Formats: sequence, C-alpha cells, structure tokens
Amino acid sequence: MFDAIFWDNDGVLMATEHLYFQANAEALARAGVALSLEDFCDISLRKGESVLHLAAVPGQTAIGAGELRRFRDGIYAELLGAESLVIPGATDTLVRLHGRIPMAIVTSCRREHFMQMHRSSGLLGYFDFILTREDYGAAKPDPEPYRTACAHAGLHPGRCLAVEDSERGVTSAARAGLVVAAIPGDMNRGGDFSAARWLLDGVHSLPALLNLD
Repeated sequence: MFDAIFWDNDGVLMATEHLYFQANAEALARAGVALSLEDFCDISLRKGESVLHLAAVPGQTAIGAGELRRFRDGIYAELLGAESLVIPGATDTLVRLHGRIPMAIVTSCRREHFMQMHRSSGLLGYFDFILTREDYGAAKPDPEPYRTACAHAGLHPGRCLAVEDSERGVTSAARAGLVVAAIPGDMNRGGDFSAARWLLDGVHSLPALLNLD
C-alpha cells in the first residue's frame, strides 16, 4: 500500500487537453501561424513547453508574447466554462479511494484555469491539498512539482504513487522518486512511458491495482 496518491489533473481527472489545443491554435492563428495537433502534442504535452514560441518565426505577424498569451488564456477560460468534462470513471474511482488513502492533485495548470474547470466538477472534496503551477518553480518534466508535493505531505517519494497521462508528467514523477501509473490518453499516445511501473487503460483500474476494489 502507498502512503499517498498524487494525481495529475488535465487528461487524468478532467478532459481539457483538447480545449487547450484549441485555445493555442486560435491564438497562433491570430499571429499567422497554423498549429498542428502533432506539434501541440510534441511541444506542449510531451516537452512541457509553450507552443506560443512558434509565433516568433521570422516572417510571421509581430504580436507581443504577453498579448498572445492573454488572448490564449481568455479563449481557454471561456472554453473551460462551457465545455469542461470530468474523465469517465474519475468520480467513481475517487469515491472508492477517498478516506482509505491520502490524495492530492499536482498539476501544471494555472490556479485560475484550474478553479474554472472544477467549478462544477464535484471532485475537489476528495483531495487533501492541491498544487497548481503557482506553487512551485520549475514545471514538469522537472521533478520539482512532485518533490514539493511530497515535502508538503511529509512523505517519502518512494512511498507515493503518481497518476499521470503524459510523458512529461511521468518523467517528472519518476525523477522525483515516485512510483508511477500512466494512463495515456489519445493525445499522448506514442510518448515514452518506460519510466512508469504500470500502464492502465483508465482510472477505473486503479482500485483493483491497489487491492482496494
């Protein structure tokens, strides 16, 4: 049995990655750049970098980085308010695990967007604490987010389980010393998940894996 489960958010608990792609694509289109899904998955989901850097290509429309980011974030907030969806099976899984093992969320999402997508998700009450992008310095795939979570909980990383859907998230947790269960979604297939101990086909598999079903 693990001492705690640390959950990623986007793609694990909430189906939002396609909305983030749409927001970035619309922002880059304003700068005259066409964002492909392949580039988004590689740059944003696998590497954890901003695709807005593509607007700096010579010959493209000159729009300030700050302006482009504000435009993207505004679109994303609107999409989250209208279309955020809980991943199928997430609520039932959290109900089964709640009270039996401490749980927290460790996300790269900004707190403003995180709270927007969870406005009516009903999930936050299952977690002991939440770390968003403002709560640590270096983002995933750097190990700092998970090291911060373990320090906050006062737990040894090797006694904690991370649940991730992306290559960069798996890398972050593994480098921090956690055991990792990966649930690759459609937008993360093809990534390197070799650092994960388990590859699952959905969150519903977790209770049985932990002998808590």
